[in-house]
Amino acid sequence: MTSPDTAADLIVIWGRGRVSALGTAKEWNEPLTSPFSTHPNKLPVAALPVAAEEALAELRASHSAYRQLDRTVLLALLASRQATAAAGWAPESTPNPSTEPATRNQKPETRNQLAVSIGSSRGATGRLEQFHAEFLSEGSVPAAASPLTTLGNVASWVAFDAGSTGGAALSHSSTCSSAFQALGNAVAWLRAGMAKRFLAGGTEAPLTDFTLAQMQAIGIYSPLAATDWPCRPGAGRPSTFVLGEGAAIFALERLSGAAWAEAGRPELPVLEGVGFGFEALGSKTGLSPDGQHFQQAMRHALEQARALPAHIDAVVLHSPGTPAGDAAERAALRAIFGENLPPLLSNKWLVGHTLGASAALSLDFALYVLETQQWPVARFASDLAAASPKPIRRILVNAAGFGGNAASVVVALLPDQP
Repeated sequence: MTSPDTAADLIVIWGRGRVSALGTAKEWNEPLTSPFSTHPNKLPVAALPVAAEEALAELRASHSAYRQLDRTVLLALLASRQATAAAGWAPESTPNPSTEPATRNQKPETRNQLAVSIGSSRGATGRLEQFHAEFLSEGSVPAAASPLTTLGNVASWVAFDAGSTGGAALSHSSTCSSAFQALGNAVAWLRAGMAKRFLAGGTEAPLTDFTLAQMQAIGIYSPLAATDWPCRPGAGRPSTFVLGEGAAIFALERLSGAAWAEAGRPELPVLEGVGFGFEALGSKTGLSPDGQHFQQAMRHALEQARALPAHIDAVVLHSPGTPAGDAAERAALRAIFGENLPPLLSNKWLVGHTLGASAALSLDFALYVLETQQWPVARFASDLAAASPKPIRRILVNAAGFGGNAASVVVALLPDQP
């Protein structure tokens, strides 16, 4: 395991922000009723609640340039502002957030230290569909259509809003593991000394007619009503995949072991490992029954963390509620951990599957569990844990996507306890 006394550096999570069907609160409290709603096309979805919609509308109106941005970008901006505020990265003189980006007056030497790495499976989904519909109707598109729908505009707008003037702005797309691809890139840059601070995570706003129709066409969408907790990871058949929207962003910084000791050995959430796995399959929506890419990703993450499977106290699953996907991930877990698996956790039954944002929201959920030692208990029969037999200090988080890619993260609280 990573030892802060000997580690050359630690990747510390100073702050985090999130927005989902549960709103923007830091707590993952169990709602009394299902947070899912019914889309106009009659499918259950995990859409933002009223308060979060109001925050998004306020953000859109806060800057003239933001009025044209896709919902995916705005979700990332909202979560990023929370992360920077939680990290204490706000400037000495903060301008009015209703009129200017949050850190516009920050000193240039501080702004240049901040880089951005954001994952999104589909990027500007809503605006792309809107521009395409206009093209089919009118035969032309506005000049802004291309820059507003490129994936790179997600990270670049987050960087602009955060006041970064010289730091990298990186956008990633690898389907549903996109957020961890972005996180892994940020960690590599930090460890290489190519950046001093990073905002990294994932964002997705896929609740559009065309995207929902695509998910339904695959044959995996949940038949359950929105009020009946329609997304049920680990519950078996039928498939209970439900699409959601949201974002989660993390404020990361490299901290030397010596600096950690000088700071009084504070208890901090630390990214100990980010691992990746890939398998080439004939079906780009399928995966091997034993989850080979999951196995590779978990082994890679554990190796980076210098941890054994026995050091993992819980696993936050990718588990989208599809029978084949859920079974393959559990087969991969048994290959790594044996038959006695650590407690299995999931947040998708609360926020749905948010595609490129799902891994980031899972990591945010894992950090909540580490901090509070509690989590909401599923309202349906499944293999998800209701409690842990011991304190949870280290969590493995999984993610996977179409195309045979998977990613895993090991996150822990320091100081480490034997």
